[in-house]
Amino acid sequence: MKASQKILEGFQKSFDTKEFQNLNWSGSFEEYMDIVSQKPEVARSAYQRVYHMILSYGTREYVDNKKKIIHYNFFDDPKHEGRDAIYGLDISLMKLVNIFKSAAHRYGTEKRVLLLHGPVGSAKSTIARLLKHGLEDYSKTDEGALYTYSWINVNSENDEIPSPMHQDPLLLVPQELREPFLADLNKNLPADKKIMVSGDLNPACRYIYRELMQRYDGDWRQVIKHVKVSRLILSEKDRIGIGTFQPKDEKNQDSTELTGDINYRKIAEFGSDSDPRAFNFDGEFNIANRGIIEFIEVLKLDVAFLYDLLGASQEHKIKPKKFAQTDIDEVIIGHTNEPEYRKLQNNEFMEALRDRTVKIDVPYITRFAEEVKIYKKDYNEQKIMGKHIAPHTIEMAAMWAILTRLEDPKKHNLTLLQKLKLYDGKTIPGFTEDNVRELRKEVEREGMEGISPRYIQDKISNALVNDIEESYINPFMVMNELESGLRNHSLITSEDQKKRYRELLGVVKQEYTEIVKNEVQRAISADEESISKLCANYIDNVKAYTQKERVKNKYTGDDEEPDERLMRSIEEKIDIPESRKDDFRREIMNYIGALSLEGKQFDYKANERLHRALEKKLFEDQKDTIKLTTLVSSVVDKETQKKIDIVKARMVKNYGYTEESATDVINYVASIFARGDIKSDQESR
Repeated sequence: MKASQKILEGFQKSFDTKEFQNLNWSGSFEEYMDIVSQKPEVARSAYQRVYHMILSYGTREYVDNKKKIIHYNFFDDPKHEGRDAIYGLDISLMKLVNIFKSAAHRYGTEKRVLLLHGPVGSAKSTIARLLKHGLEDYSKTDEGALYTYSWINVNSENDEIPSPMHQDPLLLVPQELREPFLADLNKNLPADKKIMVSGDLNPACRYIYRELMQRYDGDWRQVIKHVKVSRLILSEKDRIGIGTFQPKDEKNQDSTELTGDINYRKIAEFGSDSDPRAFNFDGEFNIANRGIIEFIEVLKLDVAFLYDLLGASQEHKIKPKKFAQTDIDEVIIGHTNEPEYRKLQNNEFMEALRDRTVKIDVPYITRFAEEVKIYKKDYNEQKIMGKHIAPHTIEMAAMWAILTRLEDPKKHNLTLLQKLKLYDGKTIPGFTEDNVRELRKEVEREGMEGISPRYIQDKISNALVNDIEESYINPFMVMNELESGLRNHSLITSEDQKKRYRELLGVVKQEYTEIVKNEVQRAISADEESISKLCANYIDNVKAYTQKERVKNKYTGDDEEPDERLMRSIEEKIDIPESRKDDFRREIMNYIGALSLEGKQFDYKANERLHRALEKKLFEDQKDTIKLTTLVSSVVDKETQKKIDIVKARMVKNYGYTEESATDVINYVASIFARGDIKSDQESR
């Protein structure tokens, strides 16, 4: 068999003909009425369809600082493996979905323009794109199926004239018959799923309908025989049910792009520019009927366009040139940046638009862990081939981005970095969930200013390509890019702001230094046998101390007083003050006693604070024997090098470094300890 035949056979096997037939179903008006009777949801409004589409992906609830949050899985973009996933904006997305819910119930928000408002790069366009693509995918499912119609055999046999605005076939039902039909259809449906057929046919279809009614002397049943109903698949590329409008300069754009225009070639055929057959109903409002239209930078539109927008939102009608108002059913969503929105607020001639607008703030993320997800989606081992991204590189860039967006705490004795950690769900002694809620309430514009994710992405990309000789990038390389880019940042005009951002980079560098110091310390003290021995020694002494007993010296066999110096050297590593040492020791013994009653053995790893204290103590004991500071000199003896290699291997295995990046981190930490030793020597003199 030829290779081409194999390929063709493979295509044929993978092609689902049954699904194709289902998506391309067509039938009579009578058959469609049977479908509507069995599945009334096929005749939902655009808002209902969008709302149910979001719910179809499921939800999960969680509590954030005593506030119940609903996470909508749709915004994870599971259909496209998270390509357009939205992170850290659950509260804004909850507000958006609540608007869709209200519109699905017809409580009034279906008559509004939805305006996503926020700083540049805050995911406004991504949210709109998700909704458009989601609606496309939903229309291909059985749950999201919808239908339209075309006219057949009107002028000649086998001719077919599609509905130019893809309207629902139920609009063909005469007004006097709709009420009893809908009452029967809706009797067992919940409020958000009740079907409402309002409006009339578009001008082109109304012309054909009127002509056929005259031909058959008002016999509607004969007219309906000329109707062919078919499945409608929404598609932005094919301009079916999904529209996108972007402002251009005034010379190259007019309002006919929204509402359609006269087809001058057909005027000679039909004799009049007011004949609907000589009109192209292909404006963005026309083609977006039954679905959604996105207005990019909506507030940059010329006033002439805004008039069309007012009628489309409030009355669900548009005014094509030379024709009466035409009914539409679509979600109108736009997005804008802050400067444009401030212009709207200050323009008294735009009151009508402000009154018909529902604003949804889409701020920058202020939760560190969520910001990290944005960059790890693009910068990971699968996508970045041939260049290693050292641990904490992405995290430090994200940390700086978050810090630039936070407002300084007003009422609490907190640093900005501590505030970041509290927002991220970390615990800080003396602060409760109520304090975090107060912190969020006291701010006015947090998340509406600061550095955008795009800037961070650009600088990470620069770091990846700048130094071709390096096999990896580290946090300092990226932070240097972030700092140098501030000089030419188009959105930062204030020197004070640049100075603040540079100072925050210093905060991040200091935090990174502490992180890698701890990692190297843990790698050095990762000898579990030594930690276990140290822990056993500590517990023996604590037990003797709390029970007022003596400890047997294993070497001499003598009974001695508990080793206070040993116990304090460990407790001080986790900031247990002298005044609280007795409480801490009793707490440890009570914990061990409770485990014993349950038949369990004490494991130091289960107590995170004690585990950290033991690691720090072991590091202090071993750092001199490993001679870490000698790494900054040119001579390292074989025994020390062997120990260093063990530490390096642990850095690679436990923390994700490469050998090269681990070596550089160990050298960096060694230089810090060397400077610390020099400083100590100078102070002692």
